[in-house]
Amino acid sequence: MIQFSLKCTEGHTFDSWFQSSAAFETLLETGMVTCAICGSPKVVKSLMAPRVNTARAKPEKPLTAPANPAEQKLAEMRREVEQNSEYVGMKFADQARAMHDGDTPNRAIYGEAKPAEAKKLIEDGVPVLPLPFMPGRKVN
Repeated sequence: MIQFSLKCTEGHTFDSWFQSSAAFETLLETGMVTCAICGSPKVVKSLMAPRVNTARAKPEKPLTAPANPAEQKLAEMRREVEQNSEYVGMKFADQARAMHDGDTPNRAIYGEAKPAEAKKLIEDGVPVLPLPFMPGRKVN
């Protein structure tokens, strides 16, 4: 894996991981690399300083700290979801359908569903939406 510092034509900077330099180039050529902040497909590598970790070196900030306002908003959203709803794991589709059908009381839930299950919920009019983070894994 390799981490690149990237910049879009709007001036937004962000980091992203790629399997290799060649994988980055392939994804860039096919328009699959977009700005993490504005979504622009016009992205280039920024100047990067090599990172050499030593036993004495301490990171400037924790790796889990949000790097920009968009990441801060996502972190806030995640905290709100986790504090104000119940994680039901892979039982999400069953729980959401049971609430929609009136078989169980309504409550705020979040969890995981297979793509086919999520598609069926949407087709059946069950009000669900994807979260922009992986549920169930606690992050500092």
